[in-house]
Amino acid sequence: MNPKAKRVLETLYPESRLSGFARNDHRVLFFTLIHSVLRPEMNVLDYGAGRGKWAELETGYKRALTTLKGRCARLTGCDIDPAVRDNPLIDEAVVIEPDAPLPFPDAHFDIITSWAVLEHVDNPAAAAAEIARVLKPGGVFFAWTPNKWGYVGIGARLIPNRFHARMLRGLDTGGRRGEDVFPTRYRLNTVGAVSRYFPADDFENLSFIHTGPPAYHGGNLFLARFWRLYNALVPPALGQSLFVVARKR
Repeated sequence: MNPKAKRVLETLYPESRLSGFARNDHRVLFFTLIHSVLRPEMNVLDYGAGRGKWAELETGYKRALTTLKGRCARLTGCDIDPAVRDNPLIDEAVVIEPDAPLPFPDAHFDIITSWAVLEHVDNPAAAAAEIARVLKPGGVFFAWTPNKWGYVGIGARLIPNRFHARMLRGLDTGGRRGEDVFPTRYRLNTVGAVSRYFPADDFENLSFIHTGPPAYHGGNLFLARFWRLYNALVPPALGQSLFVVARKR
């Protein structure tokens, strides 16, 4: 987080001066949910693990909370980007092909996690089918992704993909590099889409919309306050992010 963004966070959420994160932090909630079911004997898949940029960005309690390596039997990371081989936060790296079957046996993983990946999925039916196949009965798929109807999702769809990297250089506050920017599709980014691709006969859908600290303000306090007010005024369905929590029957 750049210094301007840090000052904005500490102004809007004074508790972050102590903890390093806001009271409604997306990643803190996401990993708290994961830890509620995680056990040392479990096999875990990080679906779309990337290069492990969080190893550079997170510190203190938040870094400890969001690190799953060493807290489960094995943490495998897969991604279409070969940079996953350099990810220090996983035990094993696997490069996969877009829309190809995952190179794992049926019912292999107890938990599958995915952070900021579903917005990039081009074929949601194929992706969901493979996630369901490699997840054990009783296992849980946890994913965080921008809500299609939140301001980030709307903005990403209004602006052509070729301009995303340029826009993010000015607005992103998460320390994202150019190589971390990928084309977005927003085909698996609503509670309804999750219910459609993870049907009730096979999954218990516990997914929900969540709004955390304002994003994409470029360290500008006025813009951050505007986005926070916007989020407070819009209906919950237009909230910022989608938490996917789908338990396989």
